[in-house]
Amino acid sequence: MFVRWLIYPLLLVVVGVFATAILVAFAAAMIWPTLPSLETLADYRPKIPLRVYSADEKLIGEFGEERRSFVAIKDVPKTLVDAILAAEDERYFRHKGVDYVGIGRAALANLSSAGVRQGASTITMQVARNFFLSREKTLNRKINEILLAFKIEASLSKQQILELYVNQIYLGQRAYGFASAARIYYGRPLDRLTLAETAMLAGLPKAPSSFNPVANPARAKLRQQYVLRRMREMNLISAEQQSEADQQQLVIKNELNEFATRAEYVAEMVRQAMYERYREDAYAMGLRVYTTLQIDHQNAANAALRAGLLAYDRRHGYRGAEAFVELRPGASEEALEEALQNYPDSEDIRAAVVTEASPRRVTAYRRGGEYVEITDAGLRFAARFLLDSANPNQRIRRGAIIRVQRADDKRWHITQIPAVEGALVSADPRDGAIRALAGGFDFAQSQYNHVTQALRQPGSSFKPFVYSAALEKGFTAASIINDEPLQFSAAQTGGKRWEPKNYDGTYDGPMTMRQALARSKNLVSVRLIQAISPRYAQDYVTRFGFDAKQHPPYLTMALGAGSATPLQLTAGYSVFANGGFRVKPYFIQRIVDGRGTVLFEQPNVRAGINAERAIDERNAYVMTSMMRDVVRHGTATAAMSLGRGDLAGKTGTTNDFLDAWFGGFNANLVAVAWVGFDQPKSLGRHETGGNVALPIWIRYMRVALKGAPETPLQAPKGVVNAGGEVYMQEFAPRGNDNNANDTAAAESAPRAPAPAAPEAARNQLF
Repeated sequence: MFVRWLIYPLLLVVVGVFATAILVAFAAAMIWPTLPSLETLADYRPKIPLRVYSADEKLIGEFGEERRSFVAIKDVPKTLVDAILAAEDERYFRHKGVDYVGIGRAALANLSSAGVRQGASTITMQVARNFFLSREKTLNRKINEILLAFKIEASLSKQQILELYVNQIYLGQRAYGFASAARIYYGRPLDRLTLAETAMLAGLPKAPSSFNPVANPARAKLRQQYVLRRMREMNLISAEQQSEADQQQLVIKNELNEFATRAEYVAEMVRQAMYERYREDAYAMGLRVYTTLQIDHQNAANAALRAGLLAYDRRHGYRGAEAFVELRPGASEEALEEALQNYPDSEDIRAAVVTEASPRRVTAYRRGGEYVEITDAGLRFAARFLLDSANPNQRIRRGAIIRVQRADDKRWHITQIPAVEGALVSADPRDGAIRALAGGFDFAQSQYNHVTQALRQPGSSFKPFVYSAALEKGFTAASIINDEPLQFSAAQTGGKRWEPKNYDGTYDGPMTMRQALARSKNLVSVRLIQAISPRYAQDYVTRFGFDAKQHPPYLTMALGAGSATPLQLTAGYSVFANGGFRVKPYFIQRIVDGRGTVLFEQPNVRAGINAERAIDERNAYVMTSMMRDVVRHGTATAAMSLGRGDLAGKTGTTNDFLDAWFGGFNANLVAVAWVGFDQPKSLGRHETGGNVALPIWIRYMRVALKGAPETPLQAPKGVVNAGGEVYMQEFAPRGNDNNANDTAAAESAPRAPAPAAPEAARNQLF
């Protein structure tokens, strides 16, 4: 009787198991043909983002929804493989896709805890899920996952599957794959991680959000300790290694966009160019774009532009609180953080919300939980806005959004983001490679790229192109031109009656062209363009890359009344710097795809080799000589503080002080600085190109040319020296026995403030 009662249950169990097996087999037979193809695994192409690099291969930008870096399994450190297996699948190399021992262990653990506490997904099952399945928790999905695991194991080797896992798994912070996570969390490649750092990463796949060391450092530490403990239990590390790793203080990167330099404007130029060529694929095909930017040049350009704009802004005073928010008494930290949500920091200029304010002390909350106290000198810039008599819409009081900055004295000071904008760009005049490009004060504040997009009046910085046209027509640097008032009727100008004036309102009578350029005499430029004709000047400036439509053929062209961008001016000055050749500025050196295939490489076009000639090399020489005098004796003498004799350039200031420019160069580098308001308005009287733009240029060049030897100005054939002046041979004074290349003394000797003009040039007085 007892045996019978024992047999029946056992029989039922056997029948049940057999029936279940049949059902599972039937389900498998039905599902197997519908399983997805494994072609995507065999030809794995992860969505690797577009990455932008400097010329020295430092990362400066990245675009794509997913942050990935592919690493071959042979290049994955053994320590990482050990940590992954200890954390996720210790029997990986002993099972065929499904770990029955692990399933049994997980089932017992879950039964004993009366709930689901452990899973039993193998690495192969995780690969199946990540590539082909949703994350819904249903029986059908689990059966598909198991069957796919079998199929994957039958098709790929263990090393291939592990490579897929290492590169595909999500690890938080938009990082997919361990190579990307290593860079994002630690700023280093996989092979430079410590055991402690490796164990932290290996603990992430189970729950990337919960164990994220940025968001949840305490839970991440517990998970790391679990991984280390499992590695010790499996004899993969020693007790000493476990202890040492456990005690190591990890430094996690909190800033997700740490690049080698701030080059957002260039990175965006690259993104736009790649999107035009590859559309949406540009963000997923692993393109690596190597630009012409040099890190030290870009850092110098950023620093110079910010310093120049901040100096201008400080000269014009504090404008008052940036905005106001309502702060209830005893406002929580969450409320203070919310108040700052729409006011991003600008590098070291931090947004802060005022919690207490008086004429002698301001307390403000800064993003991240820090309260800063500002007193004494730190209040001086905004002192009058702390008084009760200040305009309520500007006064610094509780709830005011202000900007603070830690000064050299380590104390906090009230400051502000400049309302004025600016740009700085530099390029190698020999081939056009852009070395630095700062398109504005802060890309986060404004994505408008003033280097490439801001068409502004170039003012006197355009005069060298008019002078060059005059040289082509037979004028010389010694030609005498009258600096006296002129008046033009509306019929002559094609518009309004016009009476041009010099900047300072004074007139100095007859002077040489060399003198006139150095002193930026407007009336001389107008007389020159009268003599050569505006139509000829308009056609001539196109040789430098300017668009004729932007420079109408009127007399006002003499004063730079057309429109040009800083990049166009850089290209134009490059013609003078390189001996008369036209080179197009470029910023992309080469494009490489995810497999290392070079898709594009910039053609090697160089001045003097295969570049198009724009102007006579003698014209370029004479103009460079004249523009060196602008630096030595004229409106840009401040540049002599660099202690170099090979610099040439021209200042530029437009009517009503709307724009301030300086463009300058030597034989190896051209740089142009511009300052102005986006909605044009006066920068203020005396805020000229020499006072506003030139200091930015000088600060950049001090770094860019540090250690670079001077480049002497070599005279080409057909240039003669007569009476201390240089001429193109056919326009030299008659009756002089001139040596056609004896110009070294003329170029290096100091010139008198008013050099005498040769007799032939005196006849050109008008």
